[in-house]
Amino acid sequence: MTLADSGRGTGTRSVAPADRGATRIADRVVAKIAGQAAREALGAPPPDSAPPNATVVVHRETARVRVALELPYPCDIGGQCAAVRRRVMERVGTLAGMHVSDVAVQVERLHLAHAHDAAQGRTR
Repeated sequence: MTLADSGRGTGTRSVAPADRGATRIADRVVAKIAGQAAREALGAPPPDSAPPNATVVVHRETARVRVALELPYPCDIGGQCAAVRRRVMERVGTLAGMHVSDVAVQVERLHLAHAHDAAQGRTR
């Protein structure tokens, strides 16, 4: 074996993947990913609404997510919540490399669409 083969002459050393350590992604980072994913799933937010807020509990490589959000009304509330769940699971899995075991969606408030239109002088 030569020095180049052993890695000694090049200044680099080959380390087995299991010996390299691990990357830990902070819960708050996973929560930000989940919040952004919820915004993506909802599209345009209702006027004067707060952005979705996510909280996360991570145990090993599994995340449990709770997303609090506001929705326009009328809308398909169940469909919107399902879209948020799917998008959060997909994005957290892709970007953080974690399995998402549960996504709880909590609707904090409904915004009446026609109330905003009436305030703007429009009728439906």
